[in-house]
Amino acid sequence: MAPTTTTDSRSGSPTCVARGAPDVAVSFSHVHLYVDAIDDIDTYKNLESQLTEFSSKSINGGDEYQKQTCLDVEKCRELWNSIVRVSTKDSRDSDSGTSNAEAEFVPQNRDVVKQLIAGLGFRVTGKRMAGDGGIESNTRTVLVTSCDPKGVQVVVTALDASSSGTGVTKDKYAHFDAGNLKRFYKAHSNRQGIAVLAFTTSSIDTIYSRYQDLHPKLVTPQSMQIYENGTKVLEVYAYYQGEIRKSDADIGTVLRFVEKDTSCTSDDTMPCLLPGLEPVEAIFDPNAQAAYCDHWVSNVVSRTGFLDTLEETLGFTPKVVSLSHPLDCIYLLSRIFIMRLLNRMYVVLLLRALMDFNAGVVAAGEAQIESTVTGNDSLLATTETEVALRDQSQVYLPINNALSDVGHVHGFLKEIGQGIQHVASRVKDLPTFVQRGNDYRRITGEGFTFLNIPRSYYGVLMAKHFVNGIPNVGEGHGPDEEVLSPDCAHAVFEICEKYGIMSSDGAVDLDATRHGILSVLDGKIPARHKQEYDSKKDKVADIILHSRYSNLFSLLRHHLSEESYLKIVRNQILVDVQGEDLLFQIFTSNILQRNVGEEAPFFEFIQRVCSECRETNGCPVAIKPGCGGFGIRNFLTLFLSIEVSKAMLEVSQAKAAGDVDRQTFAQGMVGTFTDQLNESNPILTAISDAMTVEGSLKTQLNRAMAENDDDTVCILRNKLEKASEAKRVGNSKLMECSKKYKERMKALRENS
Repeated sequence: MAPTTTTDSRSGSPTCVARGAPDVAVSFSHVHLYVDAIDDIDTYKNLESQLTEFSSKSINGGDEYQKQTCLDVEKCRELWNSIVRVSTKDSRDSDSGTSNAEAEFVPQNRDVVKQLIAGLGFRVTGKRMAGDGGIESNTRTVLVTSCDPKGVQVVVTALDASSSGTGVTKDKYAHFDAGNLKRFYKAHSNRQGIAVLAFTTSSIDTIYSRYQDLHPKLVTPQSMQIYENGTKVLEVYAYYQGEIRKSDADIGTVLRFVEKDTSCTSDDTMPCLLPGLEPVEAIFDPNAQAAYCDHWVSNVVSRTGFLDTLEETLGFTPKVVSLSHPLDCIYLLSRIFIMRLLNRMYVVLLLRALMDFNAGVVAAGEAQIESTVTGNDSLLATTETEVALRDQSQVYLPINNALSDVGHVHGFLKEIGQGIQHVASRVKDLPTFVQRGNDYRRITGEGFTFLNIPRSYYGVLMAKHFVNGIPNVGEGHGPDEEVLSPDCAHAVFEICEKYGIMSSDGAVDLDATRHGILSVLDGKIPARHKQEYDSKKDKVADIILHSRYSNLFSLLRHHLSEESYLKIVRNQILVDVQGEDLLFQIFTSNILQRNVGEEAPFFEFIQRVCSECRETNGCPVAIKPGCGGFGIRNFLTLFLSIEVSKAMLEVSQAKAAGDVDRQTFAQGMVGTFTDQLNESNPILTAISDAMTVEGSLKTQLNRAMAENDDDTVCILRNKLEKASEAKRVGNSKLMECSKKYKERMKALRENS
């Protein structure tokens, strides 16, 4: 089917559009959070003003971040405190203003609006506040966006306590009415949360009709609303309580569709199309990055039920499926058979998606989940990275369900109910984005902390490295040649631990220098090893420094500088490879959490680094939507890290309570999850390497088949079979590893 060519309106670049697209078009619009309280606009604007002043005085045009360095936190904290004191004095005629930046950061009971402003450089760009300018409402709402207001849009709403005695019983804009919050809180164990996933569309009548015909239980009482500017807003419940159609709707999470009346003139200064919001002037930090919606993740009871609902109403199809479970195979084959009867094109699209992405059942100890990524097929095709970054038309919705009665997803569903686990946004430069967030949190005392990733994920130093070396480090060391004798290696390793070059778990100091390392070793090496050590000490220093990111280097080789590697490790960023594409990702600690240990949603931020491939005619290949995948290598790391964090919290709580048995059990859990992560990491790397080779060979094979080059086709097929076998072996080892730690965790639990 031949494509037609149009022009991307944002860049003027050619855009390739395939004919035969589905009759429903949706794009990301906004997420809507329901929270306990919203502060006054003046409070947020004062914080923004302080941050703008701080940025202008501490950072010269972003030079520090362009050079990929972090700020001098102590020096900048002094500047920040002086700005806060002056600002407080001006507003309160008092010099008592101080910052709590030096206090230990506590993620619980924070104002998520302030977190977004200080931690990410977002700003309040819209509002709807009860009583403000005569507005009759029973809620308070702000819109928070990044420096590109057409990117991520976070709508945050809280009940307005002052409206209870005013006689205002409803907001004329149904989506801002207090009844929505009360319904959501009741359905979600009285918890704050990400309540609404919203999409823009030009097909709202079709979507409404499909929900009425196929899923009438999911249509909310307010259903479709049409407002004065012609904008239509449709709201439907996202999930069934159980089996599709047979069970009632889960009245918690909502899907919202917004369609603008293009015949009406509207205020383009309002980035969000949601009626009722008023624009608010904002000055953005020049060092902050724009963020764009990438995917939104649900934890549900019936994964296949949600998949079916989205397919029947929006035409969404699976992009990443877990085929390790028999039910998934049956489900997939049934969908292919049905789609074949309806439209052969959908079969091609689905099979193509299956070749592009890979996934499986994830097991962390006894905890097991299944996950599928579904979504639309965007019509946008571009070779420009900036256009791909800003595009909001490709929608991905990963869906998780629990296979066991332990673990994060099971706990989330049991404690809160079905809902949004996290929302993921992409940025241009993730290491710099996270470095800024960490710096600003340490300086201002506001922002986000991120999920703690064990250093073993990136690389740690082991005594055997001084004997066998680390692959790809230095020259002149053959595969069967020792670097140091075992005795000398052991002596060097002991010095590294004893004198602070590394911690007890083998994590080398990220600020260590060659000169500092050699100064310590030169002075402490025993006389009996000195001659051997002196002959190899440069190699020894190479090994120590490289060990800080050796696991990453095995994936990325020389594509990154040492400075870039260290920035990734320092900010605990996860890295994945799919084909020739890279994915950088990081997860915040829980947001909207009142008490330590409670299940709550979180944010994810990613950077997609898409390969720059060319056709045989020299023309660049269009950037593939979702290039880099969805962190398959890191999926296990994420859930293991969540379990490790929960177990470490259990250790501290048991220790504080003096419960030795509970503390011992929790320490056993930490050890088990950490061991599984360490054992899984090289297996996952091998699978990733095999997938990279497999993807490259498939591209070559398709080209050879198109050119009728039978000899090359035969050679490539043999190579492809070997790569596929390597992936199968890796998957088999991963399943064995998961089974091993599932049994180990079960034994630990039974013996506690």
